[in-house]
Amino acid sequence: MKNLKKSLLGLIVMISQFGFAQNTLLYKVEGKDLQTAYVFGTIHLMPQKDFVMKDKVKKAFEASDEIYLELDMDDPNMMKEMMSVMSLTDGKTLDAYMDKDEYVFLDEYFMANFNMSLDKFKTFKPFYLSSMLLTKMVGDQVASFELSFVQMAKKASKELKGLETVAEQIAVFDNQPLDEQIDDIIKMIKDESNVDLFDTMVTIYKKEDVNELYDYMDDYFNNDEEMINALLIQRNKNWVEKIPVLSKDQQIFYAVGAGHLGGKQGVLQLLKDKGYTVTPVLD
Repeated sequence: MKNLKKSLLGLIVMISQFGFAQNTLLYKVEGKDLQTAYVFGTIHLMPQKDFVMKDKVKKAFEASDEIYLELDMDDPNMMKEMMSVMSLTDGKTLDAYMDKDEYVFLDEYFMANFNMSLDKFKTFKPFYLSSMLLTKMVGDQVASFELSFVQMAKKASKELKGLETVAEQIAVFDNQPLDEQIDDIIKMIKDESNVDLFDTMVTIYKKEDVNELYDYMDDYFNNDEEMINALLIQRNKNWVEKIPVLSKDQQIFYAVGAGHLGGKQGVLQLLKDKGYTVTPVLD
């Protein structure tokens, strides 16, 4: 995995193409030995001013017995598990993977933007710093579909679960050397175009134009097959093996990053390949 910047943008909104002309991020899945299921593509973080939960999504949510996100976000142990897998385990601290100039640069940036010294994060992997940068890109007022679904599930007394564990999700980023991850973080900070790039992605997402989003992300990722396989394809395959089993006896609403939906090896096409009917939900 050559570029953490690409991977992080993939976490914000993972977008790819699927063969429907209609603009939507919500699909109904039906077929033999499967209760009606809904698959919705999210953007994990976005400015509050741009956040809208459409009625069609609310209806699908209400019609479902259980909710599955990528992670079980109402698990009281999730944050503890996340801190554990984000911690360095080799006995070294973060400063061991950067030179003095890099440390000073990052320390000054985090003091200026978060009022915290880099020393406070010395026991964490670079990914932890990256996650903080993402919130900075989004702005002060941040919205999340996932957190909204957690609240809705609690209010409706619906069970909420996860398609994968925190460890499985974070492992996607463990193949890149830590010093390279730090180099990518510094590049992200210095490249002011990242904010414009994220704004464009949000604009396209709001149109629910999956094809345009795919074209945009395809240009950006520049055929980085290693990253796409780790971040999207392998996880898609894992989930599609689980969905028919989970949906055998109950109607389930699945909400995952939108980029997992499309492409020849996206969740929707893989479900079709298994013989299920996948229908766009337009209203």
